Amino acid sequence: MFRISQYMQLLANPGAATAARPAGKPAGPVVIWNLVRRCNLTCKHCYSISADKDFPGELATDEIHTVMEDLKGFGVPVLILSGGEPLLHPDIFEISHRARAMGFYVGLSTNGTLIDESNIEAIAAVGYNYVGISIDGIGATHDRFRRMEGAFDKAMHGLRLCHTRGIKVGLRFTLTQDNAAELPQILQLMEDEQIDKLYLSHLNYAGRGNKHRKDDVVHQITRQAMELLFESSLRDIHNGRQREFVTGNNDADGVYLLQWARQRFPQQAPLLEQRLRQWGGNASGVNIANIDNLGNVHPDTMWWHYTLGNVRQRPFSTIWQDLSDPIMAKLKQRPRPVEGRCAACHYLAICNGNTRIRAYQTSDNYWAEDPGCYLSDEEIGLAREACDAVAHLNQRQR
Repeated sequence: MFRISQYMQLLANPGAATAARPAGKPAGPVVIWNLVRRCNLTCKHCYSISADKDFPGELATDEIHTVMEDLKGFGVPVLILSGGEPLLHPDIFEISHRARAMGFYVGLSTNGTLIDESNIEAIAAVGYNYVGISIDGIGATHDRFRRMEGAFDKAMHGLRLCHTRGIKVGLRFTLTQDNAAELPQILQLMEDEQIDKLYLSHLNYAGRGNKHRKDDVVHQITRQAMELLFESSLRDIHNGRQREFVTGNNDADGVYLLQWARQRFPQQAPLLEQRLRQWGGNASGVNIANIDNLGNVHPDTMWWHYTLGNVRQRPFSTIWQDLSDPIMAKLKQRPRPVEGRCAACHYLAICNGNTRIRAYQTSDNYWAEDPGCYLSDEEIGLAREACDAVAHLNQRQR
């Protein structure tokens, strides 16, 4: 996750930012937990390929409680409760209350369509630290992505109910070529509805999203979207607002911000680069983890095809520290053993090789260069000789 607003504060207010040091690494990873696979929608970019039916073998509630005890002891600071649609889990509120009582930061990741007058009081009573509602465009665009007529209106109704109960709520927007043109409208929606957070996810090649790889935004559109978020975040700071702009699934965003800052804030760019290197880029298998509905542990939510272990057989804390798994060992390695442009990139320490799933889905090689990197060879510091060598190697691999 790349926190644009945090780094924009550093650029806009260098005096205050210089004194503040970045937070230390948590003892355990942030855990995104797909409690249930059932969902009332069949979104075209769903990584879990959910459906409106029961899936056998899911963790029982008492098993979930046992796993939470292990996660707490391991130092996991954050639980993001997801699905499917987590509100379809029969014990979602019991699980959520227990997680809050144990001291976790607890987020709810929902499509928003099931938040209504029948459950808003129960949602508010949990005291979720954050509720993220997925929106893929305005009106019919969102409905088309979600494959349900009226999904947008239902999600907005749920969002407004959360607002009335004082729940911190934000939008989750997956950027694709089919909806990129509506990003300005999403930003206007934030303004109109007084929404305090936007999480923009770049399309990743996993699950149902892999089948729609051809719909991924071209690199130029990605750059335009990032510049729009940079400018929106900067404008907020100048206006004294505290909204958050966050991106995910493309760690090249950090390098692109640095390139942008060198043009707009050249004096602060060295400090920004230092902080970006401390951030360290992609955290799959390190500071981000996923537990699916069956108890399988994955390096993150986009790795459902690759299982590190199951919490029914071994505690999560044991699985996460087991470097006998060759993929896990290499994910935790610094620098990662990436290839192609990523290996030659001057900013590998910032993005950490970006998203390994995109590399795997397009080359059958976890360590190949990430095709989602939208920076030019010159922008990532590749000399002409290195570019020619990488191109020759890529040609041989094809």
